[in-house]
Amino acid sequence: MIRDRAEASEQEQGVVIVAVLWILMALSALAMIFSVYLSASARSLAVDDAALQAEALVSASVELSAYQLTLAGDAQRPPRGTFHFRMDDADVSVTFTSEAARIDLNFSPKEVLADLFAGLGANQAAAKYDAERIVGWRTRPAPGDNDEEALYQAAGLGYPPRGSLFTHASELALVVGLPPALVDRALPFVTVFNGTSGIDATIAAPEVLAALPDKPSDQPMDTPGGPSAQPNDAAGATDKPASDALTAKSGCYRIETTIGFRNGRRTRSEVVIAMGDKVEPYRVLSWQDDIDLPDGARQRKGS
Repeated sequence: MIRDRAEASEQEQGVVIVAVLWILMALSALAMIFSVYLSASARSLAVDDAALQAEALVSASVELSAYQLTLAGDAQRPPRGTFHFRMDDADVSVTFTSEAARIDLNFSPKEVLADLFAGLGANQAAAKYDAERIVGWRTRPAPGDNDEEALYQAAGLGYPPRGSLFTHASELALVVGLPPALVDRALPFVTVFNGTSGIDATIAAPEVLAALPDKPSDQPMDTPGGPSAQPNDAAGATDKPASDALTAKSGCYRIETTIGFRNGRRTRSEVVIAMGDKVEPYRVLSWQDDIDLPDGARQRKGS
């Protein structure tokens, strides 16, 4: 009897020990999960903090650029400028350039667009075809004219041409027939914020100058640049001759901000602004960030 009770007691103790071990294992697993959660939360907060810091620095560069352009006044506003500043652990380099340095997809003649594509590597026939498709994208078709839309249907695209002005340069990738590689090469030289068919030859890239029917000379031409048109403004959609537009001006500026942090991380942003008046000194038309995160990933924001 006594021996049976002792054996039963030992069995109960064994069960209790096993139960305690299971509880300890569960607590250990819970602690491990909580540790992983805290680690992930810390990384997430660090990423958010880096993004916020970069955005604040880009905002500061935009404010300083707009301030410099406002001080210069409309008549003396420089087409290009650079400056540099430091803040906390960041080194910031800023360049602002008038959008008159780029070919406007909405107002440039078909011949200029074709010459640009030819200069970027397309053969003459393909360059001319691509330019015609851009004009077809931005032009409202006449009643009963479905030829351009038929090209999109034949290509299996689920959308028709816009039939109005480009709203963003990246829209170029939606135009039927344009090779993606050609679009990538063209994007640094085109815009929708110039507002005219003219180009400022003093700041335009060689690829842009080569596409113009007239090359810059020692004698600047008398050409009014006019204020920058809005992307959704249908006025002025007719092609304008580029032959007399080598000294065009634009009220829009592209601000490129490069930020170098002490830990080696670098970011680059592009913001396009339209200069305004005393009530509203400027308006942001486009904002695009490339944020290099510590693990090499990239976060991209566009507007």
